[in-house]
Amino acid sequence: MLNNRIFLPEIQIFIRANLHADLHSLLLKKSPFQEVSMPEIVQQIKGWQVAAKKFPFMLHDGIFFPAGLSLEQSSSEATARYKASLAAGKTFADLTSGFGIDAFFLAGNFSEVSLVEQNTELLEIVRHNWGIFGRKAYFINQSAETFLKKVNHRFDWIFLDPARRNAFRKKVFLLEDLSPDILQLQGLMKEKADNIMVKLSPLIDISYLVHTLENIAEIHIIAVKNEVKDLLVIMQKDGVANTKIVSINLESNEPAFSFLFGEEKEAVAEYSEAQRFLYIPNNGVLKSGFFNGLAAQFSLRKLHPNTHLYTSDQKLDSFPGRILEVEKVHPKALIRGSKWNIISKNYPLKPDILRKKYHLQDGGSRYLVFTEDKSGKIILASR
Repeated sequence: MLNNRIFLPEIQIFIRANLHADLHSLLLKKSPFQEVSMPEIVQQIKGWQVAAKKFPFMLHDGIFFPAGLSLEQSSSEATARYKASLAAGKTFADLTSGFGIDAFFLAGNFSEVSLVEQNTELLEIVRHNWGIFGRKAYFINQSAETFLKKVNHRFDWIFLDPARRNAFRKKVFLLEDLSPDILQLQGLMKEKADNIMVKLSPLIDISYLVHTLENIAEIHIIAVKNEVKDLLVIMQKDGVANTKIVSINLESNEPAFSFLFGEEKEAVAEYSEAQRFLYIPNNGVLKSGFFNGLAAQFSLRKLHPNTHLYTSDQKLDSFPGRILEVEKVHPKALIRGSKWNIISKNYPLKPDILRKKYHLQDGGSRYLVFTEDKSGKIILASR
């Protein structure tokens, strides 16, 4: 249960003074306060540390942070804001609200909000924190399944973030292994909502989703600074002609990128030796599997059927990824001890091995790309 004594001024001063302390060392010490234990204090310090990186809006007096796993599984503020840009209406229900980061931003677009969470303590924490921000909602201590069966009205939007760990805390990815089971719930969710948004692991296969779930209107691949964080599925109650795939790289200057599922099978790529500019797709685009289609859509040429790198003589600034001006170099031209960021794509050796082989240092502003084009194995150096 939430221990309100943690908010005593002297305890809050202690927490702020130890935000950069070693938490393992703190846990070995006795609490200087009778009102709270050291594990309770460390839990709040850990919460402040995580919030500073993932959701800084929570760095607010009076906020209570839950245990580590709930923090670990919470969305970042950046990805939550993006989700909120996709949904609006009158009524909204989060069926697995957890620590409530996604719900906090989504709820701002609705006049009536229901937060469903089967963990009583976690729901109490969210109720407390939302009160700090002056946010209102119906806080419902039930499982998603129970809530859907009992509720007697429809929602404009339902949000679901199923647990990705089993009873043994091992990560799971297949839809039927998640909790709650989306496959069993999808029919009931469509009875109770016009639109359904589901947050999934970035490791799940897109083709598997399209062929398993019903009426998928959109799939959003959400990356932050080129690290894919979430796969977001949007389903509608009515039939969908085709699924739109969107890739977004937040906190970057790269444009969003989209296509229709199935276009990759129809796309034909042209191939070329490396030209003046090299295009390296961001990880969200790579996750999408839109390789030949990418070349066709941007009028670029691929280096090789198995090399997802692209090239052109004229620079294309709208490409969703890194763009390098490059030239071919011979291995003997590499200067021993010079600094390079090494990229290995469709090449037999990994960057660490290549760095040792050619006696190169890591870092600097230049790139060495070890890859293969239609002429064979090549090395490209950025200018």
